[in-house]
Amino acid sequence: MELTLTPDMLLVLGLVGFTVVMLILEWVRADIVALLVLVVIGITGLMPVDRLFDGFASNAVLALVGVMIMGAGLDRTGVFARMASLILRLAGGVESRVSLIVNTMAGSLSSIIQSQALAALFLPVSSRISARTGIPLKRLLLPMAATILCGTSMTLISNSPLILLNDLIASANRNLPPGAQTIQPYSLFSITPIGIPLLLAGLGYFWLFTRRLLPDDLEGKPKVTPGRTESYFADTYGIEGEVIELTVTADSPLVGMSVGEAETLDNAPLILALKNGNEARLAPPSDQMIWVGTVLGVLGRRGDVNDFAQALQCRPGNRVQALADMFNPTRAGISEVVIPPQSKFIKQQVGDLRLRKRYGISVLALNRGDEVTRGEDVRKLTLRAGDSLVLHSQWRDLALAAESRDLVPVTDIPSLEEQRPGKVRYALSFFALAMLLGLFTDLKLSVAMLTGAVGMLLAGVLNMDEAYDAINWKTIFVMACLIPLGAAMDATGTAAWLAQEIIAHTGHVPQWTLQAGIAIMALLFSQVISHVGTAVMMVPMAINIALASGGNPSVYAMLVALSVSNTFMIPGASPTILVVAGPGGYKQRDFLRVGFPLTVIMLVVTLVMVNLVFGR
Repeated sequence: MELTLTPDMLLVLGLVGFTVVMLILEWVRADIVALLVLVVIGITGLMPVDRLFDGFASNAVLALVGVMIMGAGLDRTGVFARMASLILRLAGGVESRVSLIVNTMAGSLSSIIQSQALAALFLPVSSRISARTGIPLKRLLLPMAATILCGTSMTLISNSPLILLNDLIASANRNLPPGAQTIQPYSLFSITPIGIPLLLAGLGYFWLFTRRLLPDDLEGKPKVTPGRTESYFADTYGIEGEVIELTVTADSPLVGMSVGEAETLDNAPLILALKNGNEARLAPPSDQMIWVGTVLGVLGRRGDVNDFAQALQCRPGNRVQALADMFNPTRAGISEVVIPPQSKFIKQQVGDLRLRKRYGISVLALNRGDEVTRGEDVRKLTLRAGDSLVLHSQWRDLALAAESRDLVPVTDIPSLEEQRPGKVRYALSFFALAMLLGLFTDLKLSVAMLTGAVGMLLAGVLNMDEAYDAINWKTIFVMACLIPLGAAMDATGTAAWLAQEIIAHTGHVPQWTLQAGIAIMALLFSQVISHVGTAVMMVPMAINIALASGGNPSVYAMLVALSVSNTFMIPGASPTILVVAGPGGYKQRDFLRVGFPLTVIMLVVTLVMVNLVFGR
């Protein structure tokens, strides 16, 4: 029976179009857009009110909550703490071997740990390896992040669209046409035969071509890495010189000024510390006052600092004495951090964050793409995901700031060691229990994952506040609020109508052609909107295209879920890639050069393996 376009279908199509446009333009946050769509669905009656909020209690959302908590527990207990040493011991310092082991380890772990969190965990690991071996960080980070994405398809645990897939299949089953066979859901490891070839393809690609894809930028340019080395911060950010003490005399114009006012003076050096009487402070806040006898710890070239001191009637010291404890490299120093996509700092000005007052952290510079901003100008910049910041602080203060996950340290920092190594057995035991329950019982994935998470909480691996902090609530809300949009596409017949129109305009083409078209469409949509949003909108349509063309709905649904994670070419399309974009110093051409061939390889392997495994 031929379907005709109804007002409800038009409304659903309008909501889909609105969602796509808003997610592309980013005028409003993605979670607010998703909430708005949910409310409109409820007001217009596209779904019964008693089913409107099923997304928040869905198997996919609760499973993802459990996975996030368990990932934080493994991190907290030190499961990743010895990785750098292990990799170096296995690789023996040979670059090709180091890169292969890093990629293999990261890609394998991505099957059980959410990709974005894993990329953040491997940032300091890769930095430490780079600092010890001299391998350019550029040739470690992007291959590592890409192989993480390749490895997420080995289980239904760490990949959000794959976690969501069974919920979308269940929704489709409720609206199947008469006589159609029920689509079977996927088990925890049912896609492993597909995920392993995808990971192996990614590993082989980077093992063979990393040096060609990511050559040294300039021949003869020193290979510097972001360890605690002056050369890296001087070459990359233009931050050079030494720490010098300036004592403010009675004749100095600085007397009665605030630190913020002093920093706006011409040729002012970076003020990293201040001592008034017996009270010393690293990263003094901008409203801290300067008086006669105040000792300032500043960073700059000796000649420039001496000129500033002479002009402002200050007495420079030959060496650091009054502030020596504060600048002890075992306690404090310069570090590099990246702003992750879920950070609350995004869209806020650096100055408005008041990092010096809140955490005792001075912001020295910001790197965004090819542009580096230093000094007072940094305070006026609005932060974006992927920005790299250079900070000066005590390691303890940086560790405290990093606990909120609003910034991710890239530099190898002494104090960021794991806090509960004694709980590692509990963490591994409860994680293994969750996997076994998901594999060998009929329990839903959400129950299995939450069992492991609750076990870690009861064993003291994490406390409840840390568990709340581990959950990426933006991802949870986007997923939970968009699930009803996918259900509305099924319930109103919109997905079936779209499938009907696509089949009518394409004619009777071979199944593999339809499958390739669906996979490419999902891949392209996921470059500009979230992979969860793409999966929600395309899985119902793909299932209906399969039903209309005589294909296998399971194959079509799986193709969409796998293809939406094939996001290597545009850093903004993947939070995992975006995490490494700033620290690696990559340009857009690097992502295209690396990502386009890999995208094609992943697409071909996906099409072949999905049909081999599920096409029967």
